[in-house]
Amino acid sequence: MNWMEKELELLSDASLERSLRASSSVSGSPGYTVRGEQVLLNMSSNDYLGLSQHAAIIEVMREALLTEAAGSGASRLVTGNRLPYVRLEESLADWQNCEAALVFANGYMANSGVISALIGRGDVVFSDQLNHASIVDGIVLSRAEHARYRHNDMEHLRTLLNKYRDKRRKLIVTDAVFSMDGDQARLHELLSLKREYGAMLMVDEAHSGGIYGGRGEGLCHELGLQNDVDIHMGTFSKSFGVYGAYICGSRTLIRWLVNKARPLIYSTALPPSIVAGISKALALVQEENWRRERLYAASRLFRSSLCDAGFNIGASDSPIVPLIVGDNDAALRFSGALEEEGVLAVAIRPPTVPDGTARIRFSLSAVHTDKELTNAVARIHNIGLRLGVLSS
Repeated sequence: MNWMEKELELLSDASLERSLRASSSVSGSPGYTVRGEQVLLNMSSNDYLGLSQHAAIIEVMREALLTEAAGSGASRLVTGNRLPYVRLEESLADWQNCEAALVFANGYMANSGVISALIGRGDVVFSDQLNHASIVDGIVLSRAEHARYRHNDMEHLRTLLNKYRDKRRKLIVTDAVFSMDGDQARLHELLSLKREYGAMLMVDEAHSGGIYGGRGEGLCHELGLQNDVDIHMGTFSKSFGVYGAYICGSRTLIRWLVNKARPLIYSTALPPSIVAGISKALALVQEENWRRERLYAASRLFRSSLCDAGFNIGASDSPIVPLIVGDNDAALRFSGALEEEGVLAVAIRPPTVPDGTARIRFSLSAVHTDKELTNAVARIHNIGLRLGVLSS
């Protein structure tokens, strides 16, 4: 095992070693978390709508535990496909205005399973350079050609589509909102290229589902493009505040995945209590539009305040706000200083982001108040000056 120690030492020297730290929730305060003895404003969670502690979700999960088994006991193709699953997928299809839906255990399984079920040797996947790791791993598992295009560079994508135009099957896959930069994919242009080259299009709405659209359907619906997307993926672990993932599309697509998506076929089904919680969260996402409005307002306030202070935070409008630091060690020191000031905001370093772009990734929630955000910005500003991230 000496080789592990040597490799870990290299990671540590480059300020790239990761470690697990225990956190716990604060009852009745979803915008906060506890680490050690310290209560921290949680600005690293993906709980965008503040549903993770919603009393109604907790209650239906508790009721399901009392009336159902604690676990599902088998995969969905054996005996794990309980009636709540069927009802949830019908509700998802209605919400997304599509023919059918399929629930997976989590987003990683959904992406890796769907991609490897749709394409294989002799095929090609065109993937944005900043797509999530689960998409990248799904392409690797598929054994298809991996054609990465520069981030949101449609001319580069066109060049690659021309290069591989004779491949058997072609799949374009993209995040709708990119998880580390918070910017949006160029969906209109992707759809145009999809039609021109006869490709399939898969859109991952993990960080846009619940946030965009009249009922939180996602960015594709917000832009009126949902009917042209072949494979629509989203998660229940972010805006929904629970756990799991879904795929929406045609009945043929869902039939195919039930037969070919290995993570679905060979994994135990989600426990009934989780499915019950997702169903309640789906109703709340559609009904409580005020949560989206509050999130938009919080994002505008926080972004404009950091921008006015002189920080480099990119140019998006999502609740994901990257404060670019650059140096790995400086990002870690910035995060540590924030924690000392009562703010939890994690440093994100390579390989999650490109070299030289280490950052503090802030992610906002509908439960954050203007006062909390304003106070946080003041602390961020002072730390930025102290660490030399900002010039005085």
